[in-house]
Amino acid sequence: MENELWLTALLNRFLAAPANAVLNAVRLQHDAAHPWSNWLSMELLVVAVIVVVFAILRARLSVDNPGKLQHTFELVYEFLAGQADESIEHGGAKYASFFGTIFLFILFMNLIGVVPGFESPTMTPAVPLGCAVSVVLYYHWAGLRELGPIRYLLQFAGPVWWLAPLMIPIELISHLARPLSLTVRLFGNMFAGEKITLTFLTITYLFVPALFMGLHVFVSFLQAYIFALLATIYVGGAVAHEH
Repeated sequence: MENELWLTALLNRFLAAPANAVLNAVRLQHDAAHPWSNWLSMELLVVAVIVVVFAILRARLSVDNPGKLQHTFELVYEFLAGQADESIEHGGAKYASFFGTIFLFILFMNLIGVVPGFESPTMTPAVPLGCAVSVVLYYHWAGLRELGPIRYLLQFAGPVWWLAPLMIPIELISHLARPLSLTVRLFGNMFAGEKITLTFLTITYLFVPALFMGLHVFVSFLQAYIFALLATIYVGGAVAHEH
């Protein structure tokens, strides 16, 4: 059994019944005494934190006198919107909201592991996999909406009809590999970073752990950006009219 965090223990103590009801409804095997997992409790906490942060941001929005929090998120939006415009030639800005959501969600999940008593839910493969599947479903949906079903499916056949028997299997393998690639990259980096930091915390409590915690923060930002960037590239390829 995994080392149960204090928040997970509270959920298992007071909210075990609702969790068991949901898990039983979908027929998933689980420990009835501990239906809540660390990754799920941390993910819910991250969602709550994001909701609170944006509620505060909404209350402080100002055109004439924007605060530091508003400036910060405006910079994030402008950066991601600029990335979208570079990768998507046909109205990239309209997809920026999704890229911003996936970036901030992964970033907060990565960074929460720096806080004592918490851990990054992205250390569990199911969490990066869920984010990866959402990206795959989104770019397929964007391509179908932008090009229509026929034109979008023709992308898989290649530039000329006689290459279709070769190109279709290649394209299918490529699209199936994308969620695996996104999952392994995010999970591997966050798992390794967390374990290295914890290892040095057990050895010494002074300068060395601080260095690795700083590296962990850098990796958290980097992996969130890479995940959002790849999502941008995938959407750009899906909605490209020149295909």
